[in-house]
Amino acid sequence: MPSRPSVTEELHTLGALLRAPFDAMLAYNFGRLAEAGFADVRPAHGAVLRHIARDGSRLTELAERAHMTKQSMAELVAYLRRRGYVELRPDPGDRRAKLVTLTERGWQVHAALVRHSRDFERECARALGREKWRRLRALLEEFAAWSHGAQRRG
Repeated sequence: MPSRPSVTEELHTLGALLRAPFDAMLAYNFGRLAEAGFADVRPAHGAVLRHIARDGSRLTELAERAHMTKQSMAELVAYLRRRGYVELRPDPGDRRAKLVTLTERGWQVHAALVRHSRDFERECARALGREKWRRLRALLEEFAAWSHGAQRRG
């Protein structure tokens, strides 16, 4: 039996319109990731993987970027740490603080997710047609830039 639509899906809110393709991309990417031997990495862990800086990030930075509590982020980081995807290192700028950094295995997952995202984009281009996809992507890039500025302005 199909699930009933949520209130936002019924209203076709902007959030619902953005969430549907995002959810499809997550299902695609993490399905492929599981097939590649990383079944223990779930979409929730994207909050860490999407927001971590190349040279590492403090837990508080990750939580802030992901719009979640420090405690919730700490649980995700602990899970990924136990499985060898991230490690904690001293922050060179403040030896009292720790940086969450990707391990070699973490970088493998990151690279796989980037590849799968590009594959998903190619699927979208085939489904919509290359020209429609190009226009949609250009609009999304413009919207993302505007949104980023709007977040900073508060």
